[in-house]
Amino acid sequence: METKAKLLLAEDDENLGLLLKEYLIAKGYETDLFGDGELAYEGFKKSQYSLCILDIMMPKKDGMTLARDIRLMNSEVPIIFLTAKNLKEDVLAGFKMGADDYITKPFSMEELIFRIEAILRRTSDSKGGEQSTYQLGKYTFDHRKQTLVTDDETVKLTTKESELLRLLCNNANDVLERNFALKTIWIDDNYFNARSMDVYITKLRKHLKDEPSVEIINVHGKGYKLIM
Repeated sequence: METKAKLLLAEDDENLGLLLKEYLIAKGYETDLFGDGELAYEGFKKSQYSLCILDIMMPKKDGMTLARDIRLMNSEVPIIFLTAKNLKEDVLAGFKMGADDYITKPFSMEELIFRIEAILRRTSDSKGGEQSTYQLGKYTFDHRKQTLVTDDETVKLTTKESELLRLLCNNANDVLERNFALKTIWIDDNYFNARSMDVYITKLRKHLKDEPSVEIINVHGKGYKLIM
């Protein structure tokens, strides 16, 4: 079987970890399993991964701390959190830490695979013919490289920042509907994902604040509009 991608799996529940690893391997994903956050961090430093799946509650180094440390080394690799909690604070904190998605235990194996495949589709290289660079005033946005570039600065965007900004650019001076953006980038338009998108809109505004000709405005009851 052809390997689809290499995954890092950090899960301290040995039975669940082994079950997930075997299932992911059976689905064509090369998967390295680590039983705590410190081991996962050491493993991440030694190999290249297409995606990380991190349990939030782990010994030695919890999933949030691990995600922060991974982000310091690699701002692009997608991260999915596994959590036994469904508290708004935990989920929003995960998104602020740079998570691409979360899944609440108990979950079906099929749902996990669906989320992995959706994220990997979003983060794969743009297909030929698809626009990858946009001019936003003094900024050049390169979706493929996930960068905002001016004459004296290069800002590295996260995967979600880049995906969201591309949607805004493709709908420039028109309304980007919230539900469309949520289902395109987050798969599900639930409350937690909607709050996460608000966080990323705020981040994009900060990145673009020094260009007065570019503005991201709220369109009440509909979504957002990139004015340029």
